[in-house]
Amino acid sequence: MKANAIILAAGLGTRMKSSIPKVLHELGGKPLIAWSVEACAQALASTPTVVVGPQAPGVREAAGDDCDFVVQEERLGTGHAVLQARDALRDQGGVVIVANADLPFISSETFRSLAARQEGNPGPLTLLVAVSDDPRGFGRIKRDSEGRVAAIVEQAHASEEELAIRELNVGVYAFDADWLWAHIDDLPLSPKGEYYLTDLVSMAADEGGKIETVQVLHQDEIIGINTRVHLAEAEGALRQRVNRRWMESGVTMLDPATTYISLDAEIGRDTVIFPNTHIIGEVRVGQDCKLGPNTTIRDSKIGDGCTVAASVVEGAVLEEQVEIGPFGHLRKGAHLGRGVHMGNYGEVKNSRLEAGVKIGHFSYIGDAHIGENVNIGAGTITCNFDGERKNKTEIGAEAFIGSDTMLVAPLRIGKGARTGAGSVVTKDVPDYGLAVGVPARVIRKLEGRD
Repeated sequence: MKANAIILAAGLGTRMKSSIPKVLHELGGKPLIAWSVEACAQALASTPTVVVGPQAPGVREAAGDDCDFVVQEERLGTGHAVLQARDALRDQGGVVIVANADLPFISSETFRSLAARQEGNPGPLTLLVAVSDDPRGFGRIKRDSEGRVAAIVEQAHASEEELAIRELNVGVYAFDADWLWAHIDDLPLSPKGEYYLTDLVSMAADEGGKIETVQVLHQDEIIGINTRVHLAEAEGALRQRVNRRWMESGVTMLDPATTYISLDAEIGRDTVIFPNTHIIGEVRVGQDCKLGPNTTIRDSKIGDGCTVAASVVEGAVLEEQVEIGPFGHLRKGAHLGRGVHMGNYGEVKNSRLEAGVKIGHFSYIGDAHIGENVNIGAGTITCNFDGERKNKTEIGAEAFIGSDTMLVAPLRIGKGARTGAGSVVTKDVPDYGLAVGVPARVIRKLEGRD
């Protein structure tokens, strides 16, 4: 099957009340334009042609490199937008799919079915339709006495009888390419000074050409984005779809309505997700974890058997059996080894904590390497920034850091060393040394240590 796609993305989207082009607003963390581009590319195995406005660098970037672009210098309607792609596609023949970039849920399967139906259609075009009691502002499919498509009646111009029609024009079309390019110049100018693609349907009917229809596979495919209300509706539909998939795969959600999981996430079976948990970006969660409530995890990797309660995890790695929170914060570069425990209001940034480390509450660890089985008392802070650079703190295995210790980097605390509560440590402490005071000094080596 030879088919090309034209994606219309030049509209300003004024009803969004935004300085951002409508197609750049995100759904599920991905710009609207990317949804249509990916679905068309998968369905047709050809490079989509995207029609953009005269100033659209952000739209081009969001659509990606696997697109061809044409510019609609003046926004004179959907028919005029398609006309801009004629020079690029007129010699390729086959089927031409036309879709709006504000219909993100049209699936690759639907695009493929639409193109296949038109390929077998001796007539000029095939329409994507839906049957629904909620018209959503779509035009109605008007048929003649023999059931043939005769016209599309826009909702604003429909009579009471026409408004009762439940068959809707979704706004996605499959044309015979040669017929499309031969007729696109004949579109009439509307009273608003625009050229509408829907008028091609009446042209085809008047010529007696066969107009086929394909019904959408799923009702949420007809959710079009024109306002932020529509965008929220689409987010809700997407959340239900994603959450259902994970629950069917063995993940427990106590309240799916308040659970947000990105399209790029992976979650192991028997993990339990508590209410108001947000899993954003590329997140990998192992099996038998407990996440939430009130937790945000972004672009992180979490091993089997971890617990993250009422905390924020960003750009971090947790190995197996790690416990965080409540009210913990792991920032970019945090790597916690197996069995690490971090209590209330702890924070870790750009640091590696080896297996078995225990951190009391109200502690900050930044730019540090903490050895195995170190105990860090409540209120401990690594003073890593000297006003110009971030400095490193290293703590050896089995060390014990007393509560309220200030570790002024650069600094090394030796293996098995200890600091007294309230110490301000500005100089290295040797293995098994005991440092106390402000500033701290080493007063002795621990008994039984060489």
